[in-house]
Amino acid sequence: MTNLPERQQQIIMVHAAFIRQIVESSLITERQHEATELLRTAEQQGWKQLVSRIRRIIKGDRSDAVLNGLDEEDRIIAEAILRGLQDPATLPDVNQKPEPSMAGPGLASMIEAAGSGNVEALQIIAGMAEQMSKAGGQMARLAAVIRPMIDGERDANKLTEGMNADNEKLVLDILSHLSQHSLH
Repeated sequence: MTNLPERQQQIIMVHAAFIRQIVESSLITERQHEATELLRTAEQQGWKQLVSRIRRIIKGDRSDAVLNGLDEEDRIIAEAILRGLQDPATLPDVNQKPEPSMAGPGLASMIEAAGSGNVEALQIIAGMAEQMSKAGGQMARLAAVIRPMIDGERDANKLTEGMNADNEKLVLDILSHLSQHSLH
């Protein structure tokens, strides 16, 4: 995995447990029911297109066509699953943590996509915000500003009010990336 571009590595690390579970449960006949359950849950979380491709991959489709039409993140996940099925040694380490500095660009792209009407992005980010809200505290405070950002709020003072330094830095990073995209 280390010879992949940084962004791809970050996406794979974020989804390492999912990728490993899919590959490992697909390779062991007794555990295939785990893959079925995991895919059912992912589909309920809005990953319909990715799940349909993973099901094709599990059934043996290894053609490049299985990746056609996937967004960047889904394509990277599907490619990691394909590599893992071919060579389990390529599976990501679930203990390796993603670089926190990559959270801003990733969230910004999801917020931008959701704000422009991408239903899949809206479902994914809504699921993330719900989990963050359940965590409470500063995570809930961060979750509370996602919807306003999707709706176009860009006032940093308003969005970061009551946040700790780490969340404030993340929100400012997201806003920076959103402003860069709006300039293009």
